[in-house]
Amino acid sequence: MEVKINKEIRNYTESMFFGLSMRQFLFSVLACGVAVGLFFLLRGRFGTETLSWMCILGASPFAVMGFVRYNGMTAEQFVWAWIKSQFLMPKKILFVPENLYYEAVKQALDAHEKGLPAVQDKKKKKCRRARRNAAKERRKQAEKSRKKNKKLRKRKEVDYD
Repeated sequence: MEVKINKEIRNYTESMFFGLSMRQFLFSVLACGVAVGLFFLLRGRFGTETLSWMCILGASPFAVMGFVRYNGMTAEQFVWAWIKSQFLMPKKILFVPENLYYEAVKQALDAHEKGLPAVQDKKKKKCRRARRNAAKERRKQAEKSRKKNKKLRKRKEVDYD
């Protein structure tokens, strides 16, 4: 007695009806239904041979959808991937690299190439100036608020008397 075992477990399909998986069986029934429907719709308009070819052509997409797998995808997954790639996604994909490190050291590199002193010294001076200016601004704000508080206290003292 010999038992077939798939090398890849994901390739295993359980057979439900007539040795077909549920998916294959449903699409086979759908293909037969389409063929019978086309036969009864078109039998008065065409001859037997033409009608038989039309039934085959009408049923074949449904039969294919049940049995064909492409790159591990079912037919509907493949159709959706094709629609996305052809219509929904852009044709040209533009890749613009962004080098944050280069942007950070760009001024220093330019200064070094030109033989100028390092740009960092200027930045330090600017930072020192900015800190001094910020400190002066804070002192001014504090002084203004002290004067304002003094005026309010004087008003309150006068109002209570």
